[in-house]
Amino acid sequence: MEAASTILTELEEYMKQEALTISKFAARSGMNSGTLSNVIQGHRPIAMQQLDRITLAMNLPEGYFYELYVDNYIINGAPDWRRIGPLLQRCAELDKLEAIHRVVQHIMDKLIYAPMLFDTAEELYAQGRLAAAALMYESVAEGERFQHSERLALCRYRLFTIGLGENHESNLHAANQFEPYIERLDEADQLDALKHLADVFASMHRWNKVEELAELLGQKSSLQYKHFKKDSGQKQPSRPLIYYILYAYLLRSLVSDELGNYSKALHYASLYADMSWVKAPYTPEEQRVMEQFQEWSAANKYLYRLMAGHIEVLPEYVRYVENKENEIFPALFKIMQAANRYNFNVDGILEQFKDFLSYREQHSRLGKFTQQLTGDRYTRFQAELAVYYLRHNNFENGFRFLLDSLESSVSIRNDTITVKCVALFEKYRQSASPEQIQKYTISISEVQRINEEKDGVIVVSS
Repeated sequence: MEAASTILTELEEYMKQEALTISKFAARSGMNSGTLSNVIQGHRPIAMQQLDRITLAMNLPEGYFYELYVDNYIINGAPDWRRIGPLLQRCAELDKLEAIHRVVQHIMDKLIYAPMLFDTAEELYAQGRLAAAALMYESVAEGERFQHSERLALCRYRLFTIGLGENHESNLHAANQFEPYIERLDEADQLDALKHLADVFASMHRWNKVEELAELLGQKSSLQYKHFKKDSGQKQPSRPLIYYILYAYLLRSLVSDELGNYSKALHYASLYADMSWVKAPYTPEEQRVMEQFQEWSAANKYLYRLMAGHIEVLPEYVRYVENKENEIFPALFKIMQAANRYNFNVDGILEQFKDFLSYREQHSRLGKFTQQLTGDRYTRFQAELAVYYLRHNNFENGFRFLLDSLESSVSIRNDTITVKCVALFEKYRQSASPEQIQKYTISISEVQRINEEKDGVIVVSS
């Protein structure tokens, strides 16, 4: 075979130049001399471990021969999973994505490889090698597109989560592509999938969709919890079942808040504070979940009353969150919304929490919030700060936060905030410095470029 002979030719040439016998090179590479002799004579294929040892002994970079190995033993040879599996793992470790693409494209002509390729993708997914895993999931999904299998649905779910980023348009496309596969997933995976989808639609303010998914999440998680038996051996979602029941209530309170129905938001906040239905004894993880939702409920009850216009709760709300670092940023965001809506002064609060005005990852005792939700909320927060400062003639801070929000909204394709920032800048343009106008113009040029690519969804002028 051409590729194999090329590898062997380079090996033989190297041994000749270095005046190495088979025994000497075998000792240098850590191989058995008989095995090396059979490889050189073409009596046996090269295993991946052997290829790596040969490459190292020849002082060549890791993976130097992988493309040739694909040609010889995969494309032009008889594929053998004993070689394919280790090759894919090593290519993933070295980020040789093109080699992986060639291998999976070739072997998926035979669906017999689908289960093994899927298992490898799952291993790589768990290792965080997402780009390599995505190539394999995509190939398996394409090969099984007519199978209506759980494996196909899980591939689509993995591709959905891998593909999520800051771009709202891309996230919406990924969500729409995946959603039809939810019911084909295992019941445990359905809960995580529904939560992921709801979070994505929440980051894009698709509140009707979030409400629909929250209702479905609540129904499915409650049913599973009702029939759940510990130590049953059945597959479990990534979190305790009670988490999904409570999260469904949390989502519905979020939707109610965003739609201005604060009495309904308070109702749902009371539901995720009530733990009377949770079966004892509690696991440590269940205890953490319960404590976190009760804390969120307490904070959000202040928040919803504030948003409803009960400004008198503000001092108590601030006292509640000031020693709870994870609650400070969400509180500041809603405080700024309320301050702008009801026109009250929060200069003292902004000074007190000035260290929390810049972007930072958001965490709770249950883990990190998604990049989509955090990025969207911070972009909106910057816009609210801009409104507040500009109204109070603090133009330095006002334009700083406005331009940062505009840049961020353009980056993540949040058209709603982009339009808000443009309107706000034009309203206060006469107070902007030449440098601020220049920065604004650069952002608007990027908006116009994006609009040209998608046939002009937003029209703005500079």
